Amino acid sequence: MKKKLLSVFLCAAMAASLLVGCGNAASTGSQSAGGNAGGGSGKVGVAMPTKDLQRWNQDGANMEQQLKAAGYDVDLQYASNDIATQVSQIENMISSGAKVLVIASIDGDSLGTVLAQAKEQGIKVIAYDRLIMNSDAVTYYATFDNYMVGTKQGEYIRDQLDLDNAAGPFNLEIFTGDPGDNNARFFYGGAIDVLKPYIDAGKLVVQSGQVEFDNVATANWSTENAQSRMDAIISANYADGTKIDAVLCSNDSTALGVTNSLEANYTGEWPIITGQDCDVANVKNMIAGKQSMSIFKDTRTLAAKTVEMVDAIMKGTEAPVNDTKTYDNGTGVIPSFLCEPVFADVNNYKELLIDSGYYTEDQLK
Repeated sequence: MKKKLLSVFLCAAMAASLLVGCGNAASTGSQSAGGNAGGGSGKVGVAMPTKDLQRWNQDGANMEQQLKAAGYDVDLQYASNDIATQVSQIENMISSGAKVLVIASIDGDSLGTVLAQAKEQGIKVIAYDRLIMNSDAVTYYATFDNYMVGTKQGEYIRDQLDLDNAAGPFNLEIFTGDPGDNNARFFYGGAIDVLKPYIDAGKLVVQSGQVEFDNVATANWSTENAQSRMDAIISANYADGTKIDAVLCSNDSTALGVTNSLEANYTGEWPIITGQDCDVANVKNMIAGKQSMSIFKDTRTLAAKTVEMVDAIMKGTEAPVNDTKTYDNGTGVIPSFLCEPVFADVNNYKELLIDSGYYTEDQLK
């Protein structure tokens, strides 16, 4: 009954959060993107890391659509997770007259030289979702509250295992993201801050012994890398029938790799598996009982807030921000707008994903 009441409460809170979107925090600056449709002019470069992950395709498409609706020319490029390609694409955006660059970086430390060129020409830079490190050319940062993403994942595991009341011990394994993605450390940090007291107390046991960030990071957020590592963990620690109670996965591509490995190598009771992004394959797994939850970050909302930032820059006004303390990229704190994530599970995915128009019901069959 306790969990049912908690689920009902969280569903109501999430629905309210979606209604207010990123506007739930105080902000300053321009009016909403919709109010500026057709009123802008100039070129905006949008650099996305890859098409290999569903979420970046959605981010890019949403950004392009909303920027064009606001009146801007858009140069949208995907870099196939190749740093040199992304640098070249940004150089071309600069030389072709872009006035603002919106960049989701492949590696947050790799863009210093090309962004110095942008700064020299007075081009403003918005770091999109991934903070660009060690460059004073970064003007703003638009993202979701990444620490909160991890916190929600950790809290989900805590609540589902009832760690404050159950005797335990419970077995946990941990998978986070690419070490070159600054967000991965925030996701990991938020979750570990929730779960580490239970690990220290012995109520959560990581049989592999792999807890520190460097040991649980997944290069390129790769499904294949996560699957290979989980294969090794199962072989070394769970082949004798030892139960896996939960796997903390920072996003859906790593969760998919873990799920693939479990299906091939594990015969015990299915564990709790977290995720992030609500990719189609993972929502299908959630419906089928193979993944427990996924953090929902409505990229339409983040795109709309980023368009507000672009519009403010283009018109010489102050862009909306709601955080001026958290994100230091090595040259100083970057004024940021943080959207609030929510989690989807089998109890509320229809409300969050289908009723909101993010997916159609057919896409999830």
